[in-house]
Amino acid sequence: MSAQDSVAGLLVLLGAVLFATASVGLLRLPDAYTRANAAAKAAGLGVVSVLVGVLVHDPNVPTAITLSLAIVFQLLTVPIAGVAIAEAAWRSGAPPVPGTQYDPHPPP
Repeated sequence: MSAQDSVAGLLVLLGAVLFATASVGLLRLPDAYTRANAAAKAAGLGVVSVLVGVLVHDPNVPTAITLSLAIVFQLLTVPIAGVAIAEAAWRSGAPPVPGTQYDPHPPP
C-alpha cells in the first residue's frame, strides 16, 4: 500500500467518523435546532473529506474538476439547508431546549 492510498483511506475514514458524529448528534442532542446544526456541520465536512480522499486516490484532471465542483456546491448548500431546517422547525413551533435565549420575533 502506497502513502497515497494511506492518505486517501485516512480521509475517507475521517469522513465516516464525521458521519457517525452527525448521527450521534441527531440521536443525543435535545432539540431540533441543535440537531440541525450537528447534521449540517458534521455531514458537510464528512462529504468534503470523503471527496478529497477520492481525489487523493485518483488524481487526474477530470476527477479533480468534478470533485472540486462537488465540494464547492456542498460547502455552499449545506449551511443554507441547515438554516432552512432550523427555520422550518421554528415556524412549526418546535420548542427549544429550556434555557435557550432566542429572538421572539422571527424574520418575515
